[in-house]
Amino acid sequence: MFFAMLKHYMPRSLYGRAALILLLPVISLQFVVSVVFIQRHFEGVTEQMTGSMIPELALLVQTVENAPDLALAQGRGRALAAPLELEMTLPTGGMPAADIRRFYDFSGIVVMRRLRESLPELRTVSLPDDREISLWFDTRHGALQVTFARGRVSASNPHQLLVLIVVLGILLTTISFVYLRNQLRPIKRLAKASAEYGKGRVVPYNPSGATEVRAAGAAFLDMRNRIERQTAARTMMLSGVSHDLRTPLTRLRLGLTLLDDPDEAAPLIRDVDDMQRLLDGFLDFARGDAGDEPDMVDPAALLQKVIADAQRMGQAAQLGGLDGVDPPQLVSLRPMAIRRALENLIGNALRYGSRCEVSLTLSDRAIRFSVEDDGPGIPADKREEALRPFARLDPARNQDRGTGVGLGLAIVADIARSHGGTLRLDDSARLGGLRADLVLAR
Repeated sequence: MFFAMLKHYMPRSLYGRAALILLLPVISLQFVVSVVFIQRHFEGVTEQMTGSMIPELALLVQTVENAPDLALAQGRGRALAAPLELEMTLPTGGMPAADIRRFYDFSGIVVMRRLRESLPELRTVSLPDDREISLWFDTRHGALQVTFARGRVSASNPHQLLVLIVVLGILLTTISFVYLRNQLRPIKRLAKASAEYGKGRVVPYNPSGATEVRAAGAAFLDMRNRIERQTAARTMMLSGVSHDLRTPLTRLRLGLTLLDDPDEAAPLIRDVDDMQRLLDGFLDFARGDAGDEPDMVDPAALLQKVIADAQRMGQAAQLGGLDGVDPPQLVSLRPMAIRRALENLIGNALRYGSRCEVSLTLSDRAIRFSVEDDGPGIPADKREEALRPFARLDPARNQDRGTGVGLGLAIVADIARSHGGTLRLDDSARLGGLRADLVLAR
């Protein structure tokens, strides 16, 4: 349960997790070393150095306290303070009301505590900087001020080790991060090449990096080459099938037109036309977007051209709306494939409805073409089946509107997958029929 909760806060990217693996031990080590160093240096060493000063200060305070008058107190005190490297004064203005210490002076806390424990006459301690320390004592001759070098009670540069640890940690972490980035870059290149190929784009890629990454890259190239060879072989086979079947169909049509009885030939000619449509639909589905290279295309202009062509053919297709296309943007698409997909969606909508509207939504990550009609729609439990090849949903669609092969939506779904996208079917809130969303990755 703890690890499940912790996983929620872990970085998602490979760089973030690698950086966490790199930084966490370094920071933990520095923290432990710093705590041990502070415990040893700021407390142990400071207490020892401060303890060595206590006898000298106690002797000076006792000397001033035992003097019979103020003049002798000053004379005897200065005579004793000089060889001890102390500065002693008996100021007439009194002493500070409170201790003086910088908030980040941690060794000063130890100095104050140690001095107060051993010198009951001590009233105020002043630690304004790292150069000197001033102490005020309460004597029978008045306030006694003693000033000496700060280095006698604490190390002069206590932060050097900490600075050294932090600087070296940052330097080594930077070097390690540069090396780690170089090791992760081939993985990102492989992920990018795989993602682009999933969108139907072949980008140059050469395996590099560690042995395991090179093996994964080589396996990806082998897989991509096998898929390309299979696609090319399928296209060549379909071209041959198309040529071999169209020729006898043409001869059969010509022979039927030469029959003496037109009424007897008409049903047979319709059967030949149905066979021709079936063959064309199968070839369109199997061919997909073969031979259509990606190009930088304005999707709004492409959609407007498709709708204009549909209207010129007498189809009741209208432009529903354009969102996110101002200013015009160019995206990488297979224009012939997208055009075929939109024509199939428009034809499918008008086959079972009286009119349709096509809209475009362009965002930073996706392109969405929406085709809505006023037909009977498709029940929610039949939509997944409608995307399968050769699926014909008689209860949901009116077959009297024309013969179909059951490949229209399957062709569109295949084109969407080749662009790294998907085809979604839903109810049309605007027209009341079916809404088909062709979503493509950018």
